[in-house]
Formats: sequence, structure tokens, C-alpha cells
Amino acid sequence: MKKLFVLVCLGLMFTAPAFAGAQQDKMKSCNKDAKEKALMGDERKAFMKSCLSKEGTPAAAMEKKSTQQEKMKSCNKDAKTKALKGDERKKFMSDCLRG
Repeated sequence: MKKLFVLVCLGLMFTAPAFAGAQQDKMKSCNKDAKEKALMGDERKAFMKSCLSKEGTPAAAMEKKSTQQEKMKSCNKDAKTKALKGDERKKFMSDCLRG
């Protein structure tokens, strides 16, 4: 029984640093990506959570969201340039965000 315990402890000693190093690398990568995207507050928390999850990758985590945000900004700018108001603006934004 003592031998088994010693073997388990030795195994943990050698695997723990490797896991910690990989997790630290992932944290550094996620922090770097969040900083590049200038994320703050709840957006940053959501990004970091998905980035650090097992299935999340830094690039894929925010790809869809940032694309939608860029599209929204562009459509808003176009609507403002055309001075659209009310129903015309709603229709324009709807069409713009779809295509």
C-alpha cells in the first residue's frame, strides 16, 4: 500500500507542472487576445470564460460576436449618413444586418 501511495505521489509531482504550464500559457494567450480586442467588463469576462474553457479557442470565441458588432457599426453609420428615421431606419437596419 505504501508503494502505491509513493508511486501516485511521484506521478503527480511530474504531471502537475506540465498541466500548470499549459494552463498558464492558455491564460497568457487569452489575456493577450482580450487586450488586443480592448474588451472590458462583462464582455471581457465572457470572452475569458469561453477562451479558457476546454472547447474554446481565443480566435473562435469572439469571431461571431465581433463580426456582428462590426456589421452593426457599419449599418448604423450608413443609416445615420442617409438620415433615416422611424420605420425606414428599421427596415434599412434589418436588410443591412441580414446581407
